[in-house]
Amino acid sequence: MTNKTYNADLSRRHFFSKAAAAAGMAVAPGVFLRQVHARPAEQAATSEQRWGILIDTNKCAKGCDSCVTACMDENGWGRADASEDKSGPHQKAQWIRKVTIKDKQTGHVQSLPLMCQHCENPPCVDVCPTGASMKRADGIVLVDKHICIGCRYCMMACPYKARSFVHEDLEDQKVVAPRGKGTVESCTMCVHRVDKDGTPACVEACNADNHNAMYFGDLKDPNSEISRQLKDYGGEQLRADLGLNTGVRYQGL
Repeated sequence: MTNKTYNADLSRRHFFSKAAAAAGMAVAPGVFLRQVHARPAEQAATSEQRWGILIDTNKCAKGCDSCVTACMDENGWGRADASEDKSGPHQKAQWIRKVTIKDKQTGHVQSLPLMCQHCENPPCVDVCPTGASMKRADGIVLVDKHICIGCRYCMMACPYKARSFVHEDLEDQKVVAPRGKGTVESCTMCVHRVDKDGTPACVEACNADNHNAMYFGDLKDPNSEISRQLKDYGGEQLRADLGLNTGVRYQGL
């Protein structure tokens, strides 16, 4: 499998303000953010980083869908796009969705967000006949809408059912998240934000609501918060038996 990269024509900006320009910034007791810098726009994504998201299901509030709403608003799918009102519920886009799982033996019920798991070995990329499904060097899995032919092999190959197909003409699309009728789409990990040292909208919304159930960062950086959380408390992959080495991990399962 070959990693494919692309250059995003994005201007550089810093996530942290000047006031936080020191080596680290405390955002909550015991929680520190480490300053990082955006790579130049002309520089391709690098394998020196691997972006990931960690979700603590114990902190994921039942009935809360702030992460889903934030993704809709940021990327212009779902309710943010009224032109999709002709699609049936089972056909609508769902870049991220809340699911409920129940342990049949104990009856324990959990609620968690489910999106593209940004696999190191993504089945969607393996089956794509045109190369539209691709994985960047930094681990983010994307769909190139220009060469996607809508065969939907990738949707069938994804064990997480994390991809959806656009059936209708679209209106009022977001510049940062172009979509297209007849193409497949899924969570981009808000790559337009990541390339500017930002945080995915879902993670930002979760923290803004003080749930703090989601961590985003570089899995290859041992000093990143996500790496520290995984080191101290562990994390699990969904369907780890498939050997996909997902970039999205869960705690509390």
